[in-house]
Amino acid sequence: MPLELLVLLSMLVMGAWLHTSQWQQQRKILLGRQLQPYQIEKAMETLTEGTLRALGESDPERQASIWSMMASTEADLKSQFQNFVLRFAQLDGASTQVSTWPLCIPFAEKIQPSAVFDMRKALSIHSHGMASAIDNTAQRSPKDKAFVLMAEMLLMQHTCHWFCKSKAVASARMLTRHQTRYEQLVASVSPETRQAYSALLKH
Repeated sequence: MPLELLVLLSMLVMGAWLHTSQWQQQRKILLGRQLQPYQIEKAMETLTEGTLRALGESDPERQASIWSMMASTEADLKSQFQNFVLRFAQLDGASTQVSTWPLCIPFAEKIQPSAVFDMRKALSIHSHGMASAIDNTAQRSPKDKAFVLMAEMLLMQHTCHWFCKSKAVASARMLTRHQTRYEQLVASVSPETRQAYSALLKH
């Protein structure tokens, strides 16, 4: 390969990398600003720790006490996330499009408009899913309710990472941090969330 062509290709690759990095940083800042007024991550951490304590408790009464103590945090998470979704919904649709391609392709909606989904709609689905799990509309046992709520929260986190980076990065993080494959996560949320979420990605 001629040296001039090699240099040109190297410059193109570097330029694309820098452009993608800047675009991802802008997405991260955008999401961070929308989340800033809320303590959603803290509430999720509290619920995760409480769930692990309850599942590790052999005494039924003490386990029931832990489930009961988590109710206020669940209500707080539900309220905060609903407010966050309403805030995020006010953003311009041009800034909330997410590529369904595995790798990050900035402005994918301009390349293939059909291969994107709207983050505003995704967050609305996650909000309904978490609220339904918290309200326990399906009348699940405390243990099953906790598992579904955890899945709903983790799938929401996956979508946020997807928005800021890419599906591949979000799935890799989920596998590394929670030893859970993306497909397992989708299969673990409520049927209503799974149906709405899948429909959004396949629109």
